[in-house]
Amino acid sequence: MHASRVGRRAATALAGILIAGAASLAAAPANAASPVPDGQATPTHAQTAQNAAWQHPRGRVVARLPLSIRARATTNSSYLGSLRPGSIVELRCKKRGQNVDGNNLWYKLENHRGYSAARYIQNLSHVPWC
Repeated sequence: MHASRVGRRAATALAGILIAGAASLAAAPANAASPVPDGQATPTHAQTAQNAAWQHPRGRVVARLPLSIRARATTNSSYLGSLRPGSIVELRCKKRGQNVDGNNLWYKLENHRGYSAARYIQNLSHVPWC
């Protein structure tokens, strides 16, 4: 008998706590930003979209060997350097060029002046046309 009274009291107390918590959540304004650990408000959907607009598309180099950077979208153009396998690169845009292993797309690299064959770069987001 004693254990069942304690169990009922605990259940009643727990129910009261849950009801009080739900009431305080309902009283909060719907558009209030919830704080993050560093004390700043979380960004709204519009702010997140605006920040994403300023970021360039990215891609991962999937070639086994260093991937050449070329002055134009062809392997016959000047060699400008290379990208390490597995590296993440910022992409400015894509264009059609020389066919490389069945793929005629090339990516213009954001932080370089050249292009690399899209055949060896896995795009991680949408890449616009040049």
